[in-house]
Amino acid sequence: MITLILAGLVLFMVINFAALHTWIERKQSAVMQDRIGANRAFIELPWKWATPINWLLRPINELGLFHPIADAIKMFMKEDYIPPYGDKFLHTLAPFLSLTFGIVGFAAIPFGDVLILGSRTINLQVAPMNVALLYIFAMTSMGVYGVILAGFSSNSNYAFIGGMRASSQMLAYEITLGTTIIGIVMIFQSLDLQQIVRGQGHLLFGWIPMWGVLVQPVGFFLFLAAGIAETKRIPYDMPEGESEIVGYFTEYSGMKFGMFYFADYVETIMIAALTTTLFFGGWQIPYLMQDGFHFPWGTEVLIPHLGVAALQIGSFTFKVIFFCWLFMTVRWTLPRFRYDQLMELGWKGIFPISLANLVLTAFALLFF
Repeated sequence: MITLILAGLVLFMVINFAALHTWIERKQSAVMQDRIGANRAFIELPWKWATPINWLLRPINELGLFHPIADAIKMFMKEDYIPPYGDKFLHTLAPFLSLTFGIVGFAAIPFGDVLILGSRTINLQVAPMNVALLYIFAMTSMGVYGVILAGFSSNSNYAFIGGMRASSQMLAYEITLGTTIIGIVMIFQSLDLQQIVRGQGHLLFGWIPMWGVLVQPVGFFLFLAAGIAETKRIPYDMPEGESEIVGYFTEYSGMKFGMFYFADYVETIMIAALTTTLFFGGWQIPYLMQDGFHFPWGTEVLIPHLGVAALQIGSFTFKVIFFCWLFMTVRWTLPRFRYDQLMELGWKGIFPISLANLVLTAFALLFF
């Protein structure tokens, strides 16, 4: 029962944050480009007695927060087109695969330590497992099948090229992604994300939190570069290059297109959550223990357990939001690579550096 409640909570948060992400990206790009941004979707009741309600809705209308709802209504109302010579079953299956495998990976992400309610101790992780990293990589790797099938089943040359680009790109950068986290696994001696986060609560030299970004700084930047590539967003959006081939979802419309669109944001949140968990302490707050803050200079600030749990969940959420903002900033700042530049960066650039970083980490652990 507890697992179902946690799963429902995580699913609710991920789906709603992904929907809100569409509005955030519009507003952030508008701010960066000195525009107003999304503000045309609004609700205003025509009756006189509804004036107080309209007054309350006014700030939401001005911010354009109803745009995600308007997008969903528009996509549900559009025609569901399937190419006459395409494979109808695979064409329908592809977006479900991309979105499903993007969401189920969150089951292994710890968003807090433990919640103690009476005699019950609840691990704030939907599916505690000692191979959480392998599970997440397996799920994210399966997501590429949705992209490949979308290109293959559409019977369109442009969609097929987009699917092939996506598969080769994700292969190139998933290898780097896996290589960069081996250093973290070697240092913290675990594939369990909860144990890795708890290990980052230790202090280096008695006062510096042992976060992954400090013990694996090169690995962090490599993971960030490869992670953005895995989301298939600018500057790595060759599979969806609108000005070149349109992409693997060329022949998609309605909510099937919406699922691919939604899956991109879910993948962005997943990379942000992994970056937070592996390199920035996850739910950790420096010097925060189970009963409150214990500072290195001897000061203690005791906090009730529920307050500690709330701070940990808030810390994890804030870090994930920060990295989502960072990814959007990169997306609206850098131009798109050429495809040969993308592959050269992956195979000749960050992959050899990730191997060198792995060797240096092994030597450091052996001698120090």
